Amino acid sequence: MSLTVNEIRSKFLNYMLEKGHAVVPSASLVPENDPTTLFTGSGMQPMLPYLLGQPHPLGKRIADSQKSFRSQDIEEVGDNRHTTFFEMLGNWSFGDYFKEEEITWMWTFLIDELKLDPSNFYVTCFAGNEALGVPRDTFSADLWQKLFAEYGVDANISDTPEEGIGEGERIFYYSEKKNWWSRSGVPQNMPEGEPGGPDSEMFYDFDPKNEKKVHENSAWKNEPCHVNCDCGRFLEIGNNVFMQYKKTANGFEELPQMNVDHGSGLERYAAALRNDSDMFNIDVFDEPKKTIARLSGKNYGANDIEIYAYRVVLDHIRSATFLIGDGVMPGNKDQMYFVRRLIRRAVRFARNLGVQENFTKEVASSFIETYKGEYKNLEEKKESILTEIDREESKFRKTLENGIKEFEKVIAKDKGDEAWNKLNPNESNINPNDVLRWEIPADVAFNLLQSFGFPIELTEEIAKEKGFSVDMSGFEELKKQHSESSRTASAGKFKGGLGGDGEMEVKFHTATHLLHEALRQVLGDHVLQKGSNITSERLRFDFSHGEKMTDEQKANVEKIINDVIAADLPVHREEVSYEEARARGAIGVFDAKYDATVSIYTIGAQTGKRGEANLFSMEFCGGPHVEHTGQLGHFKIAKEEAVSAGVRRIKAVLE
Repeated sequence: MSLTVNEIRSKFLNYMLEKGHAVVPSASLVPENDPTTLFTGSGMQPMLPYLLGQPHPLGKRIADSQKSFRSQDIEEVGDNRHTTFFEMLGNWSFGDYFKEEEITWMWTFLIDELKLDPSNFYVTCFAGNEALGVPRDTFSADLWQKLFAEYGVDANISDTPEEGIGEGERIFYYSEKKNWWSRSGVPQNMPEGEPGGPDSEMFYDFDPKNEKKVHENSAWKNEPCHVNCDCGRFLEIGNNVFMQYKKTANGFEELPQMNVDHGSGLERYAAALRNDSDMFNIDVFDEPKKTIARLSGKNYGANDIEIYAYRVVLDHIRSATFLIGDGVMPGNKDQMYFVRRLIRRAVRFARNLGVQENFTKEVASSFIETYKGEYKNLEEKKESILTEIDREESKFRKTLENGIKEFEKVIAKDKGDEAWNKLNPNESNINPNDVLRWEIPADVAFNLLQSFGFPIELTEEIAKEKGFSVDMSGFEELKKQHSESSRTASAGKFKGGLGGDGEMEVKFHTATHLLHEALRQVLGDHVLQKGSNITSERLRFDFSHGEKMTDEQKANVEKIINDVIAADLPVHREEVSYEEARARGAIGVFDAKYDATVSIYTIGAQTGKRGEANLFSMEFCGGPHVEHTGQLGHFKIAKEEAVSAGVRRIKAVLE
């Protein structure tokens, strides 16, 4: 019997615990102190400061199962392996063990602990680059070969993997395009001072005897099949990164502290243990599938079109559930936009399955039940998650129906109009009914958005399904023109940010820092600044939060702020490197762009990290601010209200 996802997770973490690792909980899907990215997209991301040299408070060996979300994969979902949300099992060595321990431990875990068949197991290593002075990773290849041999499996090493898999070949050398890791990608793109190194990837073969004819039935059937082929026969289940080098002006030199960064896909392990390449057949999807089947009257696996729709719905509702659980509500900007898009796509594809009534909260509830043992915040925030996801679905259903009706009218119209651009105007025998030759005009797509609220990404998707393209360059130009005219119309209506540098504006500016931190303490770390406006009479502060604040919450926020004011804490400005500011926990605005050296303001201690007892708040900010909080007076919330879905606004005064 296959292990469940929860059992595999526990098995891995316990295994690493026995190897001397401190097991840490998953970080949020929203990187708290990293304004350079919207989401936590890998297990490595929260560990980057420690890979770059900052000491980890729990030591040199760390392990976890990290929630991850990759927004760039939204349109890839629908095949048997792509998901936007996944869990990454990880273990790290910060200058402690290196290749021998890591490779041996991973072999032992996969083959002895999980009982994967070694005859289904393949690995890749770095081929080296003589021009860059980085040698071939023969150590890893030789060690893998030795481990295979101990289990009676021949494992020949190949220099030409993309030519296909030869007799007995299990270990393959690939170039830096496949087997090198750095934040900047391949070695040639790395700036001076950047760390990076070779990696060794692990693959599972779902068709070792070629009985399923996976490759022969794929779009790649005319190309050689190899472990990095996209046909679906092989699945990368894990990667061991050996951060071994630093880029210098003269090439690469070895780091004094060599690190290991290992990441394995938890869901991919589960698929391998089932020997089923369809990721959506693992146990965490069982109950949500039953819910969709009950609501739609259609079972998973009936036909390719319905399988595709099922996968989109399952993936998107799971991702939205976890994102809302981490405080990201559906909306129009930043992270909120992606939650909204996930829910809307799920609703549209569920419609293709015949689901006509609200369903998202029932599927989300199934996921919460499945994951609540490991992620207790899902159960704690269940009511909020289900309310938000149901509200977004309700808002979109009317838009969807009206938009699709209008879309059908659009593509049915006479295409003799010159506004309809021929995709291949040089052909004289164009058939007006051959929709592959036509693109939807920009003004038509823009009208669907403006008049019917139909998102452009849905227009693109549905158009593609029906054989049309969309004039996206023209659409973007119309959108830009509309945005510019709207800004001109509203110029002067509101002042943005700090309205001036008078005494009261400066006081209110400092008060916004106190308010930001107090809201996070009362409501949770999902609270982030979404905008502010300051005049000499009041401050206005927009923040991410999906529910109306209670009177008790507002009173607690006021008390925290006024206690800090009464303590007359000092306010300090520092100029530090961007990396140091992030490592110390300074809060930034997600869509801001920061220089290498940044200004941060601390309230309380002059130095230290955010969260320490003697430091109340720390934010990226250019100032100006008061010198002591006692200069502010008494803080009072005048009004708390909704701005948009997932965003609230506070107006406050100093008395």
